[in-house]
Amino acid sequence: MASPRRIDVHYHLIPQFYQDAVYEAGRGPAIGRYPDWSPELALEIMDRFGIEVALNSLAQPGVGFLDPPAAALLARRCNDYAAELNAKWPKRFGAFATVPMANFGDAVGEIAYSLDELKFSGASLFASYDGTFLGDPRFDPVMDALNARDAVVFVHPGTHPLNSQIQLPWPGFMMEYLFDTTRAVVNLVFGGALQRYPRIRFILPHAGGLVPYFAWRLSVSPMIDARLNQISPDEVFALLKRFWYDNALSPGEQTWGCLQTIASPDQIVFGSDWPFANARVTAEAMKTYEALDALSPRQRAAIDRGNALTLFPQFA
Repeated sequence: MASPRRIDVHYHLIPQFYQDAVYEAGRGPAIGRYPDWSPELALEIMDRFGIEVALNSLAQPGVGFLDPPAAALLARRCNDYAAELNAKWPKRFGAFATVPMANFGDAVGEIAYSLDELKFSGASLFASYDGTFLGDPRFDPVMDALNARDAVVFVHPGTHPLNSQIQLPWPGFMMEYLFDTTRAVVNLVFGGALQRYPRIRFILPHAGGLVPYFAWRLSVSPMIDARLNQISPDEVFALLKRFWYDNALSPGEQTWGCLQTIASPDQIVFGSDWPFANARVTAEAMKTYEALDALSPRQRAAIDRGNALTLFPQFA
């Protein structure tokens, strides 16, 4: 069979210098330790699963575990490293910029450097920072910079400070990441940020968290509480269609049944979440995705590649 030539919008890079900095600070990813990663291993996985281009973004926990000056330096080093990968394998890798959000001056400067000089495909932001979610007006300087550049913004979930108080032993990626994304979406929709920044194209990972499942409930919430921004159900659904959705760790019929009712068909894209979704998980995801009877060959080709080319025509 011919390769589907997939464009993977949800692919992580984990440089050794970054791992060392995270471990030295006593931090780590939700799964405890970082999985094996190298550019060569990334390319091997891409070839195995029909991925022609991978858009790299930095792994958890970003750079916010450092003080602002050190975070800015680490973000720059990570972006320069990603640029080296892009230059060495220009037909295989793209990148979303790492943005040091502890200082908005640094954040805006790194956006300018990464998008204007390094020509990255977009920027990667977390759904929340220290308990404050995207859509909050305090992030407006960053949103202004992204909106001015018609930027693609890959939104990745993280953990909320209050997660430590939840009396469950399960790692954050199982549930909490989905809730983090969901809360950011609600904040972006009802806080007005989507209307204020119409030129930003937001990609939501993992099929948008819980958003597809509870979209109807969300649409009627203003009828229940007059304190909410009184937007109609049709307006809520129209705003949800503004987002792009990847299918990382969400390839099954259960999720697709909900996602296809709220997402614009031409704004669903492919994601693997490698290497946190390891090769075994990726193989299972591919088997599930490729067996999804609800997808026509035309729809599958659009998700694999065609839709992403609207955002990233340089990879045509």
